[in-house]
Amino acid sequence: MYLPLAILASFAFLYSILAGRLEKTPISGPVVFITFGLLLGPLGAGWLQLDVTGTELRVLADLVLALVLFSDAASVNKVVLKSGLSLPLRMLLIGLPGVIAVGFLAAWLMFDSLTLWEMAILATMLSATDAALGKTVVTSKAVPANIRMALNVESGLNDGLCVPVLFLFIALATADAGSHDTSALAVQLVVTEIGIGLFVGLSITALGVWFIFHAWRRGWITDLWGQLPVTMLALTCFAVAQSLHGSGYIAAFVGGLLFGYIARRRAHELVLDTEGTGETLGMLTWILFGSVVIPEVIDHFTWQIFGYAVLSLTVIRMLPVLLSLVGTKESCGKRLFLAWFGPRGLASIVFAVIVLNQDIAGAEQLAVIVSCTVLLSAVIHGITAVPFTLLLNRFDRKER
Repeated sequence: MYLPLAILASFAFLYSILAGRLEKTPISGPVVFITFGLLLGPLGAGWLQLDVTGTELRVLADLVLALVLFSDAASVNKVVLKSGLSLPLRMLLIGLPGVIAVGFLAAWLMFDSLTLWEMAILATMLSATDAALGKTVVTSKAVPANIRMALNVESGLNDGLCVPVLFLFIALATADAGSHDTSALAVQLVVTEIGIGLFVGLSITALGVWFIFHAWRRGWITDLWGQLPVTMLALTCFAVAQSLHGSGYIAAFVGGLLFGYIARRRAHELVLDTEGTGETLGMLTWILFGSVVIPEVIDHFTWQIFGYAVLSLTVIRMLPVLLSLVGTKESCGKRLFLAWFGPRGLASIVFAVIVLNQDIAGAEQLAVIVSCTVLLSAVIHGITAVPFTLLLNRFDRKER
């Protein structure tokens, strides 16, 4: 009964004291966590026999996303953000729709068993990126500040923007022909998800920060409980937005941006505990992915699915992003760097769980494709994060 807990606690202890050393290697944390889950799960030693439902996995991944998005946004350099918004805006407004379109085209060419709407769902699920899978890229000072900021903002907002699009395609895939007004549904979903997410994130964060500083000035916050307010504020933004049928991802990210703007120089210090909690839950999520999800789907991996996963991480992602950056002053190396580092992660897993809970005929195949892509992304993007960062830094110095 307690063996899995002993294994997980021991692993977390060892990783926590070796993290500084491991982060200097080409192997990223998620790769280590997934590998650990594979080795000790049903495909390996069989010591980790965890009974986790899809709903539980989604809740855990949602909590991780909320904390990571909030803390990452709060740590964004506001000076760089003000002067370099054009890059993430191009990637979001031009690149993101392009990724969905190219992903749909590739699915149409490769999967005869999927309906058109299911192909659109697949393309949308795999268009959201996860900066946590390439943490070195968005935290290393070796990467130019505007490039780090662009990837951080893109990954923070694109999953929230994908939610209304995903639900639109799900509604169309499960509806009877002619029973929905497509245009009206699209407008309603976009306005509801994005609008409520923005309103909730900004309003709750503004109110929460006022309470925090009001209590801090009066000495009401103790050292023991002082670690919780920011973490709970991030979760509140996410949960309230989701409860109101808005985008919790957008709420968490814009809430973090506002918190960082108000806290200014103290922002990183104040969100450190929140970031640590998110990293810990993220570690557990990736271990579950390796020990629970992969054993369930690996027998269904085919060369066709593997081929789509490779395309998703290369042509499908890189071509639209590169096109969106045409006309910018960035060098070819920086554009390739921005296009390459679009790892698929927790958001795609959450989207797959959502689709599995819908009445969609091809849901299981979609989940297998997403799992294969996320696994491949964790390995490839994790391994290339450090060497590509050093390479970019070398080219950047030569340009100066």
